[in-house]
Amino acid sequence: MIVSDFLKALGQIGDSRFMRVLLMGLGLTVGLLFAFTVVFVWAVGLIVPDSFSIPWVGEITWIDNALSLAVIPVMFVASIFLMVPVASAFTGFFLDQIADAVEVKHYPNQPPVSHVPISEALGDSARFLGLLLAVNLLALLFYIFFAPLAPLIFWGVNGLLLGREYAQLVAQRRLGTAGAREFRKRHFLEIWVAGTLMAIPLSVPVINLVVPILGVASFTHLFHRLSRAQPDGSTH
Repeated sequence: MIVSDFLKALGQIGDSRFMRVLLMGLGLTVGLLFAFTVVFVWAVGLIVPDSFSIPWVGEITWIDNALSLAVIPVMFVASIFLMVPVASAFTGFFLDQIADAVEVKHYPNQPPVSHVPISEALGDSARFLGLLLAVNLLALLFYIFFAPLAPLIFWGVNGLLLGREYAQLVAQRRLGTAGAREFRKRHFLEIWVAGTLMAIPLSVPVINLVVPILGVASFTHLFHRLSRAQPDGSTH
């Protein structure tokens, strides 16, 4: 069923509202990568001299060119890690636009929602970003000691966090904060699996650019599907 949610989201990728958010997301991602690259080059420039001498070899002056070439793979590697916080930022900035587009097409009879004020959305995103960074820093210890399992740990940890955040904010639009929290707890396992399936392609450069949009859309479908399947038969 989670796959069907994703396929529905993928089928709407050409929607003009999706494309508008995608372009804004591309700008955000490129901006983050550019800023990271500038800081990286600047930091390396402070540490590594323009030229130096090695006994029996002579003066080395090509270090600047080597660093310039190294920027490209560094940006690709950085995109793997930066796309997780970028995906979390999407929940605060673009959630309503994507969720509204999904509901207009697939769930047209839903009552209006009370959109979260931008100040509250930004605050939620900032707090979640802090949690995301703190947990991933802690997870670095596990990456070191369990190196062969590092990708699985990365996907599982970030899938748990992203699934929690996306499910909470999508459900909050219709159930309120307390109701969304209860929804998230009731469907904990399926939300974690859905978040992990989202975290996996986030670690693939280029493909990861469209994942935040598909993630919001998929979780919107997931919310409506699970709400209809409640034991009491109620819908939201």
